[in-house]
Amino acid sequence: MEKLKKGDLMEFYKREIGVSKPRNFSRRISASEAMVKRLDLYGKLTGHEGCVNTIDFNATGDVLVSGSDDRRVILWDWATATSKFSYPSGHMDNIFQTKFMPFTDDRKIITASADGQVRLGLVLENGRVETKKVGKHQGRVHKLAVEPGSPYILYSCGEDGFVQHYDLRSNSSSKLLRCSSFTENNKQSSSIRLNAIVIDPRNPNYFAVGGSDEYARVYDIRMYQLDARTSSDKPIDTFCPHHLVKTHDVHITALAYSNTSELLVSYNDELIYLFQKNMGLGPVPLSLQGEDLNKLEKPQVYSGHRNSQTVKGVSFFGPTDEYVLTGSDCGHIFIWKKKDAKLVRVMVGDRHIVNQLKPHPCIPVLATCGIEKTIKLWAPTSKDVTPLPPDVQEQIMEANRRGREDHSRVTLTPDMIMHVLRLHRRQALAYIERRENLGDVDSDDDDDDGGGGAYVLGFSDGEEGENSECSIS
Repeated sequence: MEKLKKGDLMEFYKREIGVSKPRNFSRRISASEAMVKRLDLYGKLTGHEGCVNTIDFNATGDVLVSGSDDRRVILWDWATATSKFSYPSGHMDNIFQTKFMPFTDDRKIITASADGQVRLGLVLENGRVETKKVGKHQGRVHKLAVEPGSPYILYSCGEDGFVQHYDLRSNSSSKLLRCSSFTENNKQSSSIRLNAIVIDPRNPNYFAVGGSDEYARVYDIRMYQLDARTSSDKPIDTFCPHHLVKTHDVHITALAYSNTSELLVSYNDELIYLFQKNMGLGPVPLSLQGEDLNKLEKPQVYSGHRNSQTVKGVSFFGPTDEYVLTGSDCGHIFIWKKKDAKLVRVMVGDRHIVNQLKPHPCIPVLATCGIEKTIKLWAPTSKDVTPLPPDVQEQIMEANRRGREDHSRVTLTPDMIMHVLRLHRRQALAYIERRENLGDVDSDDDDDDGGGGAYVLGFSDGEEGENSECSIS
């Protein structure tokens, strides 16, 4: 059995005799590998009637907010596994993102949905919640990004390719830019369907987006007027693993910035990559030839999981982002050390698929959600240090690798992707209609199809509905 390292034991000793400051002690122990290997299921949050697609802690970490296919928002006292209150979001389709606005006493909650709307929930003094639409995309809105420390400013990205800017003081939204593909030989550019947007915490003027091609694009807000009709969408930098440049058959599902501006990029049916700021391809990546690419340092790569059937999130974990974590189609949570990509933990997180993961802002606690209707909470409560499962290399990781390689033989053309998205849309509408016609919904334990009629990003040889499991942003 693995034990605490000598350095960790010394931290406990220093803390006992008063030499180590409480904050330093907490940060050091929270980042220890032994602590990560003690993560265990702390509890479940039950209350949604559909797949839970999004979770977010407030700034202090005592409240968790979630959104679901049932179009409701729930605020949780996660430590006691109880619901504080819930409200109907006003969305007409599955909720993909919920976020607290900073410095609003948790009274302003922003949501995004498959109906294309961005909505604001205002918690009133009497406990009621008023909701209103603050913006609209032509297509699904997967992600929102809130300007660090601002109770007013946020951004959204959608499948229409637009990034929109919001100022809640004026209840206004503006199209900031339309993200378009890079072209060669003067070919007409097409819109990039956007799945992810994140703001650099060290410089909030910079934000990165990713979507239906291989490039993560970084933009500077200072270069844009709040009117996309007069703005160029030229980024200040782009990031892509060298072997994926000009491949056109992968897309980005999630992005994350570390506290030191490292950019984490997760690809559909590919791997996860960590880019330092000096690894960018520049604003015009197609101008780089093979020799120029070879001169650039390659990103760190994290492998073992599979990100195919739904849109997986990716995140850092630890007080100074010591770990990288994601969910997987195999139902596991994967945790790697950031520095050397060593796999340190694999946990069963869902009977079907783990999609979204959210670390607590202060302590080593993790919230996850997936195809099931519950939210799972993880904390270092295990008495033992848990090793990797004995079958992790031979069975779990090998099966995920074979699945990626088999899928890589299929070329995903834009027409195929649009066809799948249209099927998803029809399946989502059918799901909502069934929800409205049914009085009761079975519990997680009785629901073997993991959500009863939403959908996944899978291919079923042309048969609509075979993969109709759950819609996850």
